[in-house]
Amino acid sequence: MKRLTCFFLFMTAIVPFLTSCVDEVEYADNPRGNFEALWRMMDEHYCFFDLKGKEYGLDWDEVHSRYSVQMSDNLSEDQLFEILGNMLGELRDGHVNMYSAWDVARNWSWKEDYPSNYSDTLINKYLGTDYRIASGMEYRVLDDNIGYIRCESFSSAAGEGNLDEIMLFLAPCNGLIIDLRNNSGGMLTASEKLAARFTNKEICVGYMQHKTGPGHNDFSDMVEQRLKPSTGLRWQKRVVVLTNRAVYSAANEFVKYMKCCPGVTVVGDKTGGGAGMPYSSELPIGWSVRFSACPMYDTDKQSTEFGIEPDYYVSLNQADVLQGKDTIIEYARRLLNNGTATDNK
Repeated sequence: MKRLTCFFLFMTAIVPFLTSCVDEVEYADNPRGNFEALWRMMDEHYCFFDLKGKEYGLDWDEVHSRYSVQMSDNLSEDQLFEILGNMLGELRDGHVNMYSAWDVARNWSWKEDYPSNYSDTLINKYLGTDYRIASGMEYRVLDDNIGYIRCESFSSAAGEGNLDEIMLFLAPCNGLIIDLRNNSGGMLTASEKLAARFTNKEICVGYMQHKTGPGHNDFSDMVEQRLKPSTGLRWQKRVVVLTNRAVYSAANEFVKYMKCCPGVTVVGDKTGGGAGMPYSSELPIGWSVRFSACPMYDTDKQSTEFGIEPDYYVSLNQADVLQGKDTIIEYARRLLNNGTATDNK
């Protein structure tokens, strides 16, 4: 028998919060015990049952009944992993993952069921070979004097000195493109630090809640998220942020922040969502489980869990691709150079 222990920890300058919990219920390390531990973990800590119920009729108790009959002491670890992974798949949530030593149970339909609107070949064409790199971000000045930053991840925090150097180098540009496509997230503090370079005053960028009990509707009141301006160099010109369905987690939050900053336009596809703070736990068998544990909202108090709409929907055009052009980048350049573009809003 093993005790199911769970930990929930996050820190961000916008809303600092620290909590942990120890679940005293013990479950046997067998198929039935692991099944019950996982179902109860989600039942008490997952935050989006009401949204899922309204979206497609999810009934978590019915899910328990349907998967419970599949439990048998004769199941191999591979079979158990597949069944438990399928149960988590009922949530249709790309931020819910279960990790074993040999695989990750996941639902990535939030990006796999949509056009990628991204091409490494095209990105490399725009970057060329003489681009600069700082804190994992690649940046250069395009030939029409538009600054371009390729931000692939927020897995590590950029240093303030690095961000100062990027802002200083791009300062003569007429506008700035931040290409966030395929950024699956990372550290919320890293996305916040970059967004802080695009506002001159403290602003409200949204709201969040956290779980206060095991009930599906046990949440705190909404807490305002506020973005403070950086004390370093700040951008004062127009910005276009490029998105696709593979923009997720902390990158999704970055888009939420940027939509509140002056002079910012978002172009591309709806983001993938998944903005909540991570919750992690472990099953008796040793497999870890991780999922969003805090509902996040925009300034209109609308959930951002399922993605954020761009200001202009633009997709890669095959004719452009054949000519070596990225339709989405070219659209952003026209917006920044002319203030107008073909209206896809």
